[in-house]
Amino acid sequence: MPLSLVTALRSVTGAHRAQNQDAAGSATGYAFVADGVGGHAGGDVASWTVTHRLMAVLRATDAGRWSDEDLREALAVANADLAVRVRREPGLTGMATTFTGIFCGEDTMRVLHIGDSRAYLVRDGVGRRVTRDDSLVQLLVDSGILSAADAAQDPRRNVILHCLAGDAADATHTTLLEVDAEPGDRWLMATDGLTDYVPEDRVLALLRDAASPEAAAESLVAAALEADAWDNVSVAVADVVAGEAPEAGAAAHVAGSAADEALGAVLDLTR
Repeated sequence: MPLSLVTALRSVTGAHRAQNQDAAGSATGYAFVADGVGGHAGGDVASWTVTHRLMAVLRATDAGRWSDEDLREALAVANADLAVRVRREPGLTGMATTFTGIFCGEDTMRVLHIGDSRAYLVRDGVGRRVTRDDSLVQLLVDSGILSAADAAQDPRRNVILHCLAGDAADATHTTLLEVDAEPGDRWLMATDGLTDYVPEDRVLALLRDAASPEAAAESLVAAALEADAWDNVSVAVADVVAGEAPEAGAAAHVAGSAADEALGAVLDLTR
């Protein structure tokens, strides 16, 4: 039986940033987050341009027939819009974004990922991280140079190695995973405003113990704010259900603070 998602999105600027460079999107067939690369020009524009273009491409296709190639191509189209935007507005040169999302199949979930936003899965009360960060500290951990415990406090933990920046070569660095899926699974996609400040075991406990995606999303964002996160915080919490989700047929959802500006830019790119 086809699977779908019931998703709650939350995205907050936080107490220490002037703008929200995160974005998140969902419909009954997918859920994702994107994080404008910190310190780069137009990070908010990058995350929202990718968000809205991807959602437009997916809306025009049959969710039940997305192949690996379809998903990679949809993300490549969204990434290409970044290059178009920079050509029109050179002041945005250097803008980039991470991307981490899940996409429903018949009995699997495809995970599409680039950067250091993360995906987690809880099944039957047991949680785990599914994605691997495209970051310098992750590379150092994998090489045995840095311990996982030290990596959490390393000042280089926000240095990412791969992201979406409008270059056609970006697609070669995206990771596409296929994970078996079951009704009752709960997924979390989160930007590093959560995962840099809230320990992973607490993230998984809050995700597991909440009564609903809405409750989980609220608890996770609250935990990041209580930890005095110095970054924007965005989460997409999605429960897997059999058949069509209750909100099937409703409009896709987005979250973040630059919606109007970036949506206008995306629409302008189609003219």
